[in-house]
Amino acid sequence: MNKIRLSLLAALLGLLTACSTPRHSAPVADRLPMAKASVESAKAQAPAGPGYYTVKKGDTLYRIALDQGQAYRDIVAWNHLTNPNDIKVDQVLRVQPPDAVAGGAQTGSVASSAVEVHALSAPAAASGSAGNNKTAPRGDKRPYSESALAELQKPEAAAAIAAAKVPASSTAAASVKADPAKIADTDDGGIGWIWPAEGKVIASFDEGKNKGIDISGKLGQRVLAAGAGKVMYAGSGIRGYGNLVIVKHTNNLLSAYAHNKTINVKEGQSVSKGQVIAEMGNTDADAVKLHFEIRQQGKPVDPSKFLPSR
Repeated sequence: MNKIRLSLLAALLGLLTACSTPRHSAPVADRLPMAKASVESAKAQAPAGPGYYTVKKGDTLYRIALDQGQAYRDIVAWNHLTNPNDIKVDQVLRVQPPDAVAGGAQTGSVASSAVEVHALSAPAAASGSAGNNKTAPRGDKRPYSESALAELQKPEAAAAIAAAKVPASSTAAASVKADPAKIADTDDGGIGWIWPAEGKVIASFDEGKNKGIDISGKLGQRVLAAGAGKVMYAGSGIRGYGNLVIVKHTNNLLSAYAHNKTINVKEGQSVSKGQVIAEMGNTDADAVKLHFEIRQQGKPVDPSKFLPSR
């Protein structure tokens, strides 16, 4: 009996000893800060600034292209996208051609070189002032003599002769390079806009509510290109526009034609002013109408300021 009690007591002591043994749990590493840090570093490394756009919730590539005044196929190519529908929030997209972004730095160098060209004309003025002092110009024809040859071989004489020959052509070239904006303005002003459809304007431009004008009409009525250009989009991928045609006229200006019944042109096709590009309809609209927009560098502008009065 005593042996049984001793054995039970020993077993009980063994159980108590096992329960009192401290347990060491495996260490758990908090990787959340590291993940956050990697996300932040990725955002920091993403390109930013002019020529780039950060995707927001609800964006589509077609909408981004319209707002940036670019063809969506170009944005796909610039960003090496395999699927134009697969873009993510906070993704940074290039929305201007690479040479255009780099061209910003080149513009400054062109301007500085133009200044240098004008500076080179200073010796000509100096030679003119020398003429006022009744000093004969060194570039005239003289009888051959040792003294005349030695005088013409002086460095300042060569500089004066070169300055006398350069200014007219160089300043003309500089003025052409310094006025790219005027050339662009001329291109934009030379479109010669026409009305895209016959009908009454039932909604005017309001940047906050209506980004263009609405023209009433009949189902199947002709929709015309308001100016010559190239079709950069033809489809129904932008919500709220239905069957949409976008024509690019210059690097700065494009026009959009929405809610069409049918589209008569294809992307990449060149169109002339007055060419039938679609038939009026009511796709993604509450009535038959043409919604017409003009965008300048992607920003909606009032079409009535471009269209002729009627």
